[in-house]
Amino acid sequence: MSICLKTDFLSVAAAISLAFVLSSCGGGGGYSSSADRESDPLIDAGGTSPSPGSTGTAAPFVPSTTVAAQCAVPRVGTDPNTGGAYADVQGTLELEKAWVRSWLDETYLWYTEIPTITGTNYSTVVSYFDALKTPATTASGNPKDKFHFTYSSAEWYALSQAGESIGYGIEWKTVSSTPPRSIVMTQVAPGSVAALAGLARGATVLMVDGADLVNGNDVNTLNAGLFPSKAGERHTVVVKDAGASSSRTVVLTSGPVTTVPVQNVKTIDTASGNVGYMLFNDHNYPSEALLINGISALKAAGVQDLVLDLRYNGGGLLDVAAELAYMIAGPQTSGKVFERSMFNDKNPFKLTDAETVTPFHSSAVGFSATRGQTLPYLGINRIYVLTSSRTCSASEAIVNGLRGAGIEVNLIGDTTCGKPYGFYPRDNCGTTFFWCLPVVLRMTTPASWATQPKGNWLPLFHTGLRACAPPMWRPVPKTA
Repeated sequence: MSICLKTDFLSVAAAISLAFVLSSCGGGGGYSSSADRESDPLIDAGGTSPSPGSTGTAAPFVPSTTVAAQCAVPRVGTDPNTGGAYADVQGTLELEKAWVRSWLDETYLWYTEIPTITGTNYSTVVSYFDALKTPATTASGNPKDKFHFTYSSAEWYALSQAGESIGYGIEWKTVSSTPPRSIVMTQVAPGSVAALAGLARGATVLMVDGADLVNGNDVNTLNAGLFPSKAGERHTVVVKDAGASSSRTVVLTSGPVTTVPVQNVKTIDTASGNVGYMLFNDHNYPSEALLINGISALKAAGVQDLVLDLRYNGGGLLDVAAELAYMIAGPQTSGKVFERSMFNDKNPFKLTDAETVTPFHSSAVGFSATRGQTLPYLGINRIYVLTSSRTCSASEAIVNGLRGAGIEVNLIGDTTCGKPYGFYPRDNCGTTFFWCLPVVLRMTTPASWATQPKGNWLPLFHTGLRACAPPMWRPVPKTA
């Protein structure tokens, strides 16, 4: 079973309204695709949300299996997840809503707190899903559930399997949340449209298609230009490059962008020995093989310390995190638990204690490397991790998992975002849904696990964010 932990950064960070309101998932953050804007817009006109209504379960729901894949618009062709035909059959929008409500009742962490609302009052499945979450808040006043979001299944498959999305190859960060606003490019993908236009990290956006980003309020134009929804869109952006005294205008045409999750693997000579550096941005399928190559290169260089840059890593597959943690520490993790999950009273997937454990993986799971191949390792007992508010989920699991195994982990940078909840991304009728499942992630070693009362289990993460994709060959993939 593979857990995947990821913030939707692609949907976590700031929302610009006229007052520029930060999103619920924590300060800072970045976006790179239209899905970001759809689930948590960078530019938002603001406004209030309708009352969530009362909570609780009004009536029994049909088993979700009886209404699954009954679609208003069934898909045809080959399902890339299975290699076979789509399971979709002709159905209705109301049947799609019925599936969402039943699946939530069966699997939602706070299933007793779901609002009692009428599905026919919502024009789309996604708007209905968005409303079906606990309205409760935490002691700090933040929503208890900051974790509902969706992707189109096709977009999610491309993103999780190949790191591919539609855009320019830019990730954004909000620097100033009130006028004069400032949005900065934190990363530009090599070979992307943005890179070919000479854009680079540190450039700020001033205007989009004639709309003033700094002081203006044409939020629709700003959103459409920063986050194109399909390939082939042309948008004119006025930017000021880092260190430049004047602005310039570039025309960007959106298209498929493939991100490189592991970059800048290098060795730095110091008076105390060789120090390795690695920028790691996403725990996705391609990252497995790239991490193996990177660690192999650092091992060959004889590094004695490692700087792991996770400032832009929103998370991903927990199995990849467990692999990297092993490749850092090596056999000293033998017999220790990387992560253990704890379910609520339903435990809907009926997992045994053994199935809730993610070990330190000493061999490849098989996402992009050969399954079962022995992993290289540095065998070091100290690591330096560069962090930001965008360091989330599986990235934090690396920190906590290594610390739980007795490795010294030194954090340099901002407070990380945190994520204590689990997810199972689930496709139905072309939309992939993410929500909090009845699982809270914990870390411990087998010995301490046996002696600790449940209320004292060590938390794996401290606040919460979002999820990513499971390995498709697993029968019950788990994400967090």
